Amino acid sequence: MEKSETGTHTGAEMHPDLENTVSRQSHTNVPPPELLAGEADAELLAKLGYKQELRRNFTMIEVFGIAFSIMGLLPSIASTLSFSIPAGPVGMVWGWFLASMFIFVVGVAMADLGSAMPTSGGLYWWIVVARDGNWTPSNGDVYAVFLACVLCHGILASTLSKIMGKLQTVFVAMNLILIAATIIALPVGKHLSSERNDGHYIFAHTENLTTWPTGWAFMLSWLSPIWTIGAFDSCVHMSEEAANAAKAVPYGIMMSIGSCWLLGFIIMIVLAACINPDLESVLSSPFGQPMAQIYYDAVGKKGTLGLMSLLFIVQFLMGLSILVAASRQTWAFSRDGALPFSKFFRPISQRLGYIPFRCIWGCVFLAAILGLLCLIAPAAASALFSLAVAGNNLAWGLPLFCRVVWGQHKFIPGPFYTGDKLSTPIAWLAIVFLIFGIILAMFPDGGPNPTPQTMNYTVVINMAVWGGALTYYFVDARKWFTGPKITVDVEGMTEEQRAALEAEGLEVGVGEGVVVGGGKEATDTEKQGGGDDTALV
Repeated sequence: MEKSETGTHTGAEMHPDLENTVSRQSHTNVPPPELLAGEADAELLAKLGYKQELRRNFTMIEVFGIAFSIMGLLPSIASTLSFSIPAGPVGMVWGWFLASMFIFVVGVAMADLGSAMPTSGGLYWWIVVARDGNWTPSNGDVYAVFLACVLCHGILASTLSKIMGKLQTVFVAMNLILIAATIIALPVGKHLSSERNDGHYIFAHTENLTTWPTGWAFMLSWLSPIWTIGAFDSCVHMSEEAANAAKAVPYGIMMSIGSCWLLGFIIMIVLAACINPDLESVLSSPFGQPMAQIYYDAVGKKGTLGLMSLLFIVQFLMGLSILVAASRQTWAFSRDGALPFSKFFRPISQRLGYIPFRCIWGCVFLAAILGLLCLIAPAAASALFSLAVAGNNLAWGLPLFCRVVWGQHKFIPGPFYTGDKLSTPIAWLAIVFLIFGIILAMFPDGGPNPTPQTMNYTVVINMAVWGGALTYYFVDARKWFTGPKITVDVEGMTEEQRAALEAEGLEVGVGEGVVVGGGKEATDTEKQGGGDDTALV
């Protein structure tokens, strides 16, 4: 393979298979394989400027598992049926299929980046019914249950680190059991053909229970798959804990999206076949949950209790996986000094299995604060739903846009690559869809003249979050934050690693640190708050 004069690969070339071409040169940036990682993964991470600090416990299947677990397919569908039911069976079935198709395009575009640059910083780094009686839970009751779940997630994420990768296989199995139970139980419960809806109703019947035009009501049904499958980037955040990350990450992304696309399509067909044709009664169910009403109509109270209990368990596991992925993203930001109190959150706990212990509990604390929105009003809490869609889409779209506009000439593909002819068009299609998703998330789902109770406050919360982040940067962070910090030992770097970093505009000098964007930054881990988190454990 040809190389440029500087010793780095040109933008049109591809990384060789990391499993087959591994440098055997001994240097300090490659930890002993039995300690944290294999040489290939450690070397690739070193080329990105980071030393291996997290233990690579996750296989490709387990990387897929954490994304699939976070997606929590059936619990997420249950939570978002109110977006798809108003458009009728066509919105449920074909809305899912079409939106999932575009999400898969986004996943393929991000897989190109994930294979080339598998780091936990990921997205930013790439830029540069059971109820008896009349009891109804109060907002305080809801928050108390939420807080208890979050605290349990923090404890489990802190103590089960050594088997967290293996647990993802269990979580996937639990999801598949719930999906299979639903797909089998609903048609069996409505065993008479007269109780089930026919093919024309499932695939061609439209309704509009909103005051939007029918076509826009159909588009709003896309929010269900957009939100449900909006966790595939968790594969990226687990990059530094995945073996053979350059392959595990991209294939984890596509496997998680593809499986949800197919299984979600099947689930929606079954739901459309078994749902009460009086869709308004389903949406206004006394259970407060359309999915619970669909279960109840098919399998009665006892069957519904069993299925909803399993759904709640899967949703709890989904929250645990979310916390694991979010803590790794938080740690990646802290490693580069990009967050307030980065030095505090930066340390890795060796005693608990090389995990970002402080980041886990920082995420728990932040979740507890955000959960207080449910005490204000349902509309305020619902805005977090659309905020997740808009925020994710912006986070995914920016690195894709930066790559095709400014970084294409220096983009070095990884083992997974869609090719020079397809990669850029796929990225642009993904960007257009992501922009559309952001706009879609801002609309009130009931109609164009919302009341204060039915208003979609996403635009308000979004502007507060995005505006606050921009204000923080321009007022303070721009004075000292210059981008990713190099944590590898400069003296132990190979010539190839030096050349790769210099190609990114980073000046590397032995014993002199690394100049990033014109500002001198320390490379010593201790200067960034590194080391064993012994004070906490």
